[in-house]
Amino acid sequence: MKARVLIADDASFMRQMIREIIEPEGYEVVGEATNGVEAVEQYLDLHPDLVTMDIVMPKRSGIDAVKGILAEDPGARVVMCSALGQETLVMEALQAGARDFIVKPFKPESVVATLEKILEKGD
Repeated sequence: MKARVLIADDASFMRQMIREIIEPEGYEVVGEATNGVEAVEQYLDLHPDLVTMDIVMPKRSGIDAVKGILAEDPGARVVMCSALGQETLVMEALQAGARDFIVKPFKPESVVATLEKILEKGD
């Protein structure tokens, strides 16, 4: 098994899409969060190896959620998911501690390559 992943996105079809891309590659989806508050709570409960985090979510933005997760676990690996045109938010997320980002619409091979690159870097 490659890694345990938490998927955080307010759109269920996006969570499903990520799941369908990564599960055949050997990743285990251990949780799904629908907003930034849930993302932080589930991270602390599940301790996944990796989080895919939508930038724009209700209750708490993905950027805020990254800060919350890293405050509890500085070694957390978070990959932001952004739509085209959200470059400013992506830069903010990377400055907040996200490791990398993937752009919607997702290209399955680039999603998998990004996750593998982050997991290989280790801590």
